[in-house]
Amino acid sequence: MPTVIRKTHETLMEVRRGILRSVSWQVRTGVWDPPTDVYETEDAYIVRMEIAGMSEGNFDVSIQDDTLYVTGFRPDFPARRAYHQMEIRSGKFTNAVALPGPVNSDRALAEYRDGFLTITLPKETTN
Repeated sequence: MPTVIRKTHETLMEVRRGILRSVSWQVRTGVWDPPTDVYETEDAYIVRMEIAGMSEGNFDVSIQDDTLYVTGFRPDFPARRAYHQMEIRSGKFTNAVALPGPVNSDRALAEYRDGFLTITLPKETTN
């Protein structure tokens, strides 16, 4: 069973995300953020994001300071429809993940497979 570590205080980014999620139930915003897991192994931090129905050219990954940014666009079907239920988001998305520690961005790897984007960020080693 995986160990889940919860921080006792929310970061500003987590508070913002919670507010946006609660508002999006009432108002459909144009920008959404995909479900994301962040965990670590002995050697790396792993960010796994669920963004099905895309191709590698539909998103961009970058690191600025101590934050990982993933942005992109999931296309919608152009046909008009009378929805009875609508939960699958489309359009522009963005996600910012505060990195838990220093990483070696030169050795970072991103892989998109089976609807999941997995980004492996090797931990910076201090010698």
